[in-house]
This record gives sequence, structure tokens and C-alpha cells, in this order.
Amino acid sequence: MRFQIKHQIKGRMRIHLMMKCLTSEEADIVQYFLECHVETKQVKVYSRTADVVISYNGTKDSVITALKEFDFSTFRVPEDLLENSGRKMNDEYKEKLVIKVVSRGITKWVLPTPIRTVYTVIKSFKYIKDGIKCLFTRGLEVPVLDATAIGVSIARRDYSTAGSVMFLLGVGELLEEWTHKKSVGDLARSMSLNIGKVWVKYGEQIVAVNPSRVCAGDEVIVCMGNQIPFDGEVLGGEAMVNQASLTGESVPVKKDKGGTVYAGTVVEEGELRILVKEAKGATRYEKIVQMIEESEKLKSEVESKSEHLADKLVPYTFLGTGLTWLITRNVTKTLSVLMVDFSCALKLAIPITVISAMREASSYKVTVKGGKYLEALATADTIVFDKTGTLTKACPTVKEVISLCETSPDELLRISACLEEHFPHSMATAVVDAALEKGLEHEEMHSKVDYIVAHGIASCINHERVVIGSYHFVFEDEACIVREEYKEQLHHLPEECSYLYLAINGIVSAIICIEDPLRKEAKDVVRSLKEAGFSKVVMMTGDSDKTAKAIAKRVGVDEYYSEVLPEDKANFVLKEKEKGRIVAMVGDGINDSPALSAADIGMAISDGAAIAREIADITVEADRLDTVVTLRNLSTLMMKRIHSTHRTIMTVNGGLIALGVLGIIPPTTSALLHNGTTLALSLNNMKNLI
Repeated sequence: MRFQIKHQIKGRMRIHLMMKCLTSEEADIVQYFLECHVETKQVKVYSRTADVVISYNGTKDSVITALKEFDFSTFRVPEDLLENSGRKMNDEYKEKLVIKVVSRGITKWVLPTPIRTVYTVIKSFKYIKDGIKCLFTRGLEVPVLDATAIGVSIARRDYSTAGSVMFLLGVGELLEEWTHKKSVGDLARSMSLNIGKVWVKYGEQIVAVNPSRVCAGDEVIVCMGNQIPFDGEVLGGEAMVNQASLTGESVPVKKDKGGTVYAGTVVEEGELRILVKEAKGATRYEKIVQMIEESEKLKSEVESKSEHLADKLVPYTFLGTGLTWLITRNVTKTLSVLMVDFSCALKLAIPITVISAMREASSYKVTVKGGKYLEALATADTIVFDKTGTLTKACPTVKEVISLCETSPDELLRISACLEEHFPHSMATAVVDAALEKGLEHEEMHSKVDYIVAHGIASCINHERVVIGSYHFVFEDEACIVREEYKEQLHHLPEECSYLYLAINGIVSAIICIEDPLRKEAKDVVRSLKEAGFSKVVMMTGDSDKTAKAIAKRVGVDEYYSEVLPEDKANFVLKEKEKGRIVAMVGDGINDSPALSAADIGMAISDGAAIAREIADITVEADRLDTVVTLRNLSTLMMKRIHSTHRTIMTVNGGLIALGVLGIIPPTTSALLHNGTTLALSLNNMKNLI
């Protein structure tokens, strides 16, 4: 591809593609290419000028080389990207906004007065009709006030004021619709399924494949804790499926043969064989958009209060208008009160603040499922962290496999990987990756695999019962034993590791030592959260007290709890809430799900278990634990902006009413300043908070 470097500094480059402009699709393709093939921090593509601004981590030469090799005709992007990117929608709304402003200018400065008058009267019918309809269905609300102001202005033949009011109302509606749709689109894209592999049955063989290879008519297997990737019909098996994201049902639904399942739902218990009906990714996106738009979660408490306050203030505005008329008998002063109301700004500016904050969170790769969770996070005083995959890295590694039998460590690792590959947990992934690195192939050789939450896995291989999991599961629940000649090795295990125990027919055959490296940012995150107002930072883990104590000391948490079960985490959260504390929970595994659900704000790591992401209110990027701090700051700034907006609305509009009643400014100026202030606040509230 041909391009010209227009400006460059260290780590940043602005280039111009040798084209007049880019279509929305071309701009999306360029952005996707650069984000995937260059070590970039941020990429901005300006379609109208065919310019691209690239902030990168690597070298300038690597960026230039990649751009030279890029070709629109050969590069392919995911179908969903072009269909749902949102760029085309943004371009359409920009065009609508320009057209509206230009049309207003032509109407006011070019059209002859008689034609302008007729145009204004015809345009007012819509607002007056909406006001009358609202009056008879919902009572005295904002549309009635708007209709009255426009109607009285036209009755007084003040067409300029009526036109200005309608123009500003129209611009406000357009901006609100644009902001809402963009935010919903951003949320939907970040909430779209992120499925790494799908288990598909081909004849008697079950193979893990990329979701893009799955077609309608294929048979997929979904195990406990996994997300259902496609709409389909159940061919066999039995499971409890969490459908809350699509149907709002609070409890899992039983699914068995003949039942219908939906993409994006999660198997909480059991296993299903599903006949795929629809494999196209766009359907999932559309369902998520519908879910977001219909969900009451989008409204925060402060947003709902603002809307109710806005409607409650309308009768008082009418009362003030009536009193002004009775006292002054001056139509101009009376109209000045009618032209200014508090409700318009409250209903427009506050919701825009909330949804813009949610949109800004998505730019940090954080998915917030509702504005009320941001509001709750701003006042939360307790935060609970899971250890494995949260405070520690999501990619623990196998340090050593200790054989406690005659079988070689590699063979024991192969058996372990064969079992662990079915379940989404960071320690299971470590085992599978270790086998992969050693080139140990592990064909399916077991019967049905049972997953016992927070404990381990049980199955049968060659008619022998095989279990793998925690000390509690293997030694206490399964009553497995270690041969006498190997017991001494139990006292010389690496202290810094976590352990998985593999037992065959009740005899412990191997100990898998797994390093769980602490995230480099974990200590700073804990310190920053305390500085941001959290009075209690807690760590909870199923690991041994020795491991937990060492990690807790390094990161600086206030309290830690070791060897806990899922119900212990949830009970701790509930007890804290009973004390009147507002609790946030951060976790990544199936065993964290009860606590995530119980917390005021449940926060899941993006590459954790599907059920954790499903239940959580917020999902944060796996590689950036510090986004938890960013989110806390974002929520705090959002609340500050909302309170500031409240004060500004009350002060400015109160002042305008006073100036109008005193006769200092006419109704036209009063309306212009009122609507201008509302618009200015709305535009300001669309800006990023951080």
C-alpha cells in the first residue's frame, strides 16, 4: 500500500494513505490490520481525509514494513467486524448533525419570512401532538412543557423563538440518540462471545476446532462451565443452563433432548450435545444489542432519580408560569418562565453522562453491563480479590511433575492434560500447555468427565477411576493414599508452588507443581485502591495457608483467607454487606461465581470461566488488572460530573427565570440561553472523564 508520512515523533506517526478518502469498511480494515499486525498502543483512522495516527510500542521500521505489505484486495477481516464496527453509524449521525445545522441556517437566513413562518408552523405540529398525547396518557411531563412553549410562541407569532426551541430540541434528541446507540454498540462488541475453541463431534471423534469452522448441522459438545457458542437443538445430555443474559431468568433452566439452547448462555451443571442451527456470528451480536437496550440495568439510580425529578418539576414550572402571570399580568415575563425548565437538561445531560462513562470504560477494554454498577463502584468501600488468575497471572505454568509411582512424569502429565483440557481454568490451562510444549499427544481415552466445582475432575481410563484436583478433593473427599515409599517426597515440595494431585484407583500417582507468578502490577493496584477510598482490601483463595500468606504479604492486602470453598467466598461477601459495607468482588473462575453474584459489584477477568463473565456485572481485561483502579476513578469522576451538572442546571436555569421575571431578558433570549446551556452541558458530558 502506498502512503506518505506526514508527521512523526518517537512512538507516534501520522500517515496519509494515497487515496482521496476511505469508506467505513476500508477504515475498519486498516484499523484491524494495524491493531493485529503492529505492536500498537492506539490507532485512529480518519476516513474523510484518509489519514491514520499510529501510537506504537515497537520500532518505526516495523510499522512501515507492515504498511508496505498491506493490501486491501488480499487482507481478510472477520465478517462481524465490518457488520458491527459502529464506524458507519458514526458517519451517518455526523452527516445528520451537519444537515440539521445547515438546514437551520438556510431556514433562518435564506428563506423568505412567509415561507419560514409556514415551515415553522408545520414543524411545530409534531411537538404539539406529542405534548397532547403525553398529557392524556402520562400527565404533566416534559413533552407537555415543550409543546406549551412552542405553542404559545406560535400563538404570539414569535416564530423565531419557536424555531430556535425546536432546533435545539432536535439537536439534543439527535445527540442523545447517537450517544446511546454508540455506547450500546461499543458494549455489545465488547460483550460478544470470545470463544477460543469449540468441541465438535465428527463421527466417533471429538475434535477442538475454531468457531469459524463450525457450520449449521454440526454437532457440538458443551461441558459444565462453558458458554454455548451457537443457537441449536439438544441432541443428548442433560444440563442446567444459565440464560440470564438473554431471558432475564434468575435461575438456571433445565435442558435435555429436544430442547432449544441459545448462543451466549452458559452450562452451569451437566453436559449437552447440540445440533447447530445458526452459526453466523452476527446473530449473537444482535441478541446482545437487544438485551442491552431492553435491560433496566442500563439505568443507574442517580439517572432514574434525575428522570423522575425532571418529570416532577414540570408542574412547578407551570405553577411558576401561572403565578408570574397573576402577579405581573405581563405576557413576556410569563413566557420567560415557560421557556426555561429544569427537566429538559436533567433528562438529557445526566443519562448522557452515565452512558458516556460506560462507553469510555469500553475503551479500556472494560465491559460494564449497567450504569448502576458504575454508581455502586464509586461508593464501594470493600473489595475482595480471588488469588489465582486475578492477583496472580492468568497463565500459571507447570514447574515440575513429581511421579509417585513407576509411571514416567511425562506419561502422568499426558493423562492429566487429557482430563484438564475440557475445563476453563488457569491451572487446567497450565497443564494442557505443558503437555503441548513437550509434544505429548493426548487423544481422548477416558469416559465421561465430571467436574466438581473448586475441587477437581473425575473420570475413568481403562476401567480405572482417575481423579485430579486439590489436596482436599484427592485426600479427603476421595480418600486417596500415597504409597509408603513415596511419603517422604510430600515434605520436600517447592514452597512457592500450588499443587494438583493425580490419583489412579485411589493411589496418588503424581503431584503437579504449578508456579503462580504474581502480577507485576498487583501491589500497585492494591495500594492505589486504598488511596482511591477502599477501606478494606481482601484476598481469598483455595490454596494452602502457606502460599496465601506469602502472596498476601507481597501485595499488601488488609486480610486474607486460605483454603476456602466457593460458598465461603460468597458467605464472606454477604456478611460484609450485612455490616452495611458496599462490596466489590474480583475473580475469574467457576468457583468465584457465587461470590460474584452475591457482591454489589461483581468483576470478572475477561479470559476467565464463561460462567464468571456471564454472572459478573463488569468484565475487565485479563492483562491489565490496573483497569480496576481506572474503573474506580472513572466511576468517581462520573458521580462528580453528575453532581456538578445538577448544580449548574439549578443555578443557570434559576438565574434565567429570575432575569425573565424581572424583564431583563426577553423570552427569545431566555429560551436560547436555556437550550444552549442544555446542549453545552450535554456536549460536555459526552467528553471522556479521564
